[in-house]
Amino acid sequence: MRQPPSVDAWGAGGFRVVGEWRPGSLLILDDMALPWAVRSLAALTPEDFAEVIARRDAVEFVLLGTGLTPGLPSRAVREALKAVGIGLEFMATEAAARTYNVVASEGRRVAAALIAV
Repeated sequence: MRQPPSVDAWGAGGFRVVGEWRPGSLLILDDMALPWAVRSLAALTPEDFAEVIARRDAVEFVLLGTGLTPGLPSRAVREALKAVGIGLEFMATEAAARTYNVVASEGRRVAAALIAV
């Protein structure tokens, strides 16, 4: 049985996931919370999604938390995910974390790529 991690809190440059503080940005993929080197939406590249793309069979779509405010990821990022059949939803990190918790609890196979705020 799947047990996706929950994002309990965010801010101060990191996230609390299942009660454990994790500094920096976060990638949740295949029910594992991993550090993610991305620091800003402006610096985001398709290569930052290499792990997601490699495990595309485990992902319906990616929830991208873009930081404090909503923002549009680059065309290159959007096209890289689209090319392998992975959907992309982007919103402010706080909204993305909340949405991830709901969608993951429904059993959906979602990845969360959350830029720390």
